[in-house]
Amino acid sequence: MAFIVPAELEAELNELVTHYPQKRSASLMFLHAIQEHFGFISKEAAEWIASKLDLQPIHVWELVTFYPMFRQHPPGRHQLKICRTLSCALGGAYALHEHFCRKFGLDPKAHGIQTTKDGSFSVEFVECLAGCGTAPVMMCNDEFHENVSLSKADELISKCQ
Repeated sequence: MAFIVPAELEAELNELVTHYPQKRSASLMFLHAIQEHFGFISKEAAEWIASKLDLQPIHVWELVTFYPMFRQHPPGRHQLKICRTLSCALGGAYALHEHFCRKFGLDPKAHGIQTTKDGSFSVEFVECLAGCGTAPVMMCNDEFHENVSLSKADELISKCQ
């Protein structure tokens, strides 16, 4: 199955390349745009980006595997991102992460994003969400939540179901 980028997105990316002294410099911006559109970066997407930027696919794929903000698999419809930096860790982020994982039958000790079998929820730790004074903080899709207790977490989940 061929990887196809919509013409409008491809035009935006073609224009984006003109802002950089070398094509390869646009690699991260291409990855962000592709992930924003498709939800994740597939091997085929990495190959497409590599061909557009005159790179070997491995040079794109190593960016995908190095940076934790890039997903290699489709996320769930509801993405739960829990901050794990110091303030949130001290405020209960690890207990919050474990609570979500146990609730959804996921492994609380696994690294990276995990998605429920039905594709409803993804749970992952992320780096600082800039809410240190109201820890622990998290995001549910694009909504930011502060002072998230386990009971507040359950309320958030019930609103999604």
